[in-house]
Amino acid sequence: MKHNALLAALMVISGSANATLQPGDLAFTAFNADEDGFALVALRDLSPYTTIYFSDNEWTGGAPSIGSFNTGENTFAWVSGTESLAAGSVVRFHQIDKSTRAASTGAFGLVVSGTPGFSATGDTLFAYSGDATGKPAAFIAALSSENFAGTDLAGTELIPGVNSVAITPSTDFGEYSGARSGLNSIGAYAGLINDATLWSTKTTGDFSTHAPNLTQFAVAPVPEPQTYALLLTGLGLVGMRLRQRQRTRLPILLARPNFT
Repeated sequence: MKHNALLAALMVISGSANATLQPGDLAFTAFNADEDGFALVALRDLSPYTTIYFSDNEWTGGAPSIGSFNTGENTFAWVSGTESLAAGSVVRFHQIDKSTRAASTGAFGLVVSGTPGFSATGDTLFAYSGDATGKPAAFIAALSSENFAGTDLAGTELIPGVNSVAITPSTDFGEYSGARSGLNSIGAYAGLINDATLWSTKTTGDFSTHAPNLTQFAVAPVPEPQTYALLLTGLGLVGMRLRQRQRTRLPILLARPNFT
C-alpha cells in the first residue's frame, strides 16, 4: 500500500481520538527551512490513530469555527500510529516538500497542495485538530520565523511564549536547546519550549542535511519507597543523637557553680 493510501486509511478509522486536544498539548521543537522539515513533542499521551493537521498558510483571525486559512501553501495530515504515543515523545517530519515526505512515527501525507516547502525568508506553521477537509476544530501549537506576519492569532487561543513560539526571523534552522529532563511533569515543558530565548537559531548556512535533536522529554525521578524509609530513619537517628547530647550536657551545666 502506498504511503498516502495508508494515511487515508488511517484517517478514516482515526475517529475522535484527537477531539480533546487543547492548545499546548503539542509543541514544536525544531524547524528547518533548508530541509523543509520540523519536529514536535507530545506534551500529553496521544491515543492511537490521533490525527493532527499542519498548515503553513496564514490564519485570517477568529476562533476555528469562525476564521479560516488563506490559500496558496500546504496542508498536511499526520496519524500518530496504531499505538499510544507517550507524553515526552519527539517526532520528526522531514522532506515535507517531496513525495518522499515522512514522519519518524505514524503516517504523514499531503492533504492540500500549494507552494512546496518552507520559505527561508520567514514562515508560520500551525498544528491543529480538524476534520477530513483539514478545517480547524482546535489549534494546538504554532511556530513562526516571521513573527506571525500576515496571521491574526486573536481567537485561536495561541499565545506566543505559552503554547506557540516566534523564533528568530528568517531562520534557516532553529531548535529548542533548553532542558529535556528534571521537571515534575511533561506538560510543564510547554513554557520552556515556547520561550524563544531557549532556541538556538541559524539564519545563514546550508542545513538541508541537518537532523534535529530527537531526545525525549522526561520528568524528575520519583524516589522509591525505600528511599523515603531511609530518609526518615536517618532523620530519626539525628534527632535521637541530639536528644542524647542534650541529656549529657544538662547535668554538666547544672553542676557548674553559679558565679553571679
